[in-house]
Amino acid sequence: MTEFNKPTQEEDWDARAEKQLASIKRDMKIIVEAAAVRAAYFEARNAAIEEVAQHIEKLQGFGKDTVDSLAIYIREMKK
Repeated sequence: MTEFNKPTQEEDWDARAEKQLASIKRDMKIIVEAAAVRAAYFEARNAAIEEVAQHIEKLQGFGKDTVDSLAIYIREMKK
């Protein structure tokens, strides 16, 4: 154990462990919030992609196979 790692006389091991646990909890909260934001982003993105695919399926002037292939290609962009 180095001098850096040694707890001071005022600080015992339990207090040090509590501080580390609190730090881990803060980090986990940040990670969970970031994951929620990311999930919301992908949900909105996927909804927009699906809306585009639905509009593509309504196109006229192209063959049905062409339109279906394009709609499939667009839907494959979802994450």
